[in-house]
Amino acid sequence: MSKVLIIEDNDSIRENIIEILELSGYEVLSASNGKSGIELAITHNPDIILCDIMMPELDGYGVLHVLSQSSVTKTIPFIFLTSKAERSDLRKGMELGADDYLTKPFDDSELLRAIESRTKKKEAQQLYYGQTPENLNTIISNKKGLDELKSVMQERSCRKFKPHQHIHYEGDHVTGIYYIISGTVKTVKFTKDGRELITGIYKEGDYLDINVMLSANIYSDTAIAIEETVLSFLPIDQLDKLIFLHPEIGAKFINILTCNIREKELRLLQIAYMSVRKRIAEGIIKMAGQHNCDNAMIKITRDDLAALSGTSPETVSRTLSDFKEEGLIKKSAGTLHILNFNKLNTLRN
Repeated sequence: MSKVLIIEDNDSIRENIIEILELSGYEVLSASNGKSGIELAITHNPDIILCDIMMPELDGYGVLHVLSQSSVTKTIPFIFLTSKAERSDLRKGMELGADDYLTKPFDDSELLRAIESRTKKKEAQQLYYGQTPENLNTIISNKKGLDELKSVMQERSCRKFKPHQHIHYEGDHVTGIYYIISGTVKTVKFTKDGRELITGIYKEGDYLDINVMLSANIYSDTAIAIEETVLSFLPIDQLDKLIFLHPEIGAKFINILTCNIREKELRLLQIAYMSVRKRIAEGIIKMAGQHNCDNAMIKITRDDLAALSGTSPETVSRTLSDFKEEGLIKKSAGTLHILNFNKLNTLRN
């Protein structure tokens, strides 16, 4: 039986929600103000929290902020109940880490669907990622934490993603970082007109989203699997503990993050000053991820190569045709075969 905590200062609304949920088989806790709600959340660890925004003394934003600071309550799904439907208000709640919102008045089915959806998502995450494995406790107590972290991440519960499946969206509340066991992942940003710009390509052995070390509120990019990909997951609270006990792990991640930032700066310069031909050659070599690799096969769509090189899909098609005529590549069914890596590499200079 799922346990629901309701924080609502309006007695009539609160009692009505309690009645609906108890009739639907939920165990219900309730509080008439934010302070009492926080105490109940920490004491009883509910499966989901419904919280009004406009309350005296401590409003819903304050409740969410306090709960997000506690390792006990930070991962509990949180739904705002609000009579305010302004986009700025809703956006503020989502940026603070809310999972959903219901605008008053709402009917019984809306309420139950929202709760069911969020509790199922939490159950699915637990199924995919599992509970804290004993191996992590070994890392935390072992002086060789940095050396063992990668192997332990490989042993954790894993999740498979299909090609083009979203891993997380820009603006989602941060839950942790990912380690790529196999496959390839791109991170992207979208323009207002829906165009895609690839901000990073990550492959087997890479850590994804380690920038959350510096800003652990929301993901800054949308992450999408390019091909079938297997990921291991490390919750943010366990990452914090590892970094606290093993500063060398934090130092390693900062080095990786610094390299990622430099690479993005270089790509911006390339987009600004390099010819299209050079940018597309650079994108192909980046996807290859190795040197002197004649006959290497790269799976990448025309649109992805365009988003990586900062140009249009039509321009990519024309340039790839030129590369094919020059004997640099061969194309077949969404796959590029590099025939002359060295010559392709000279195009970047």
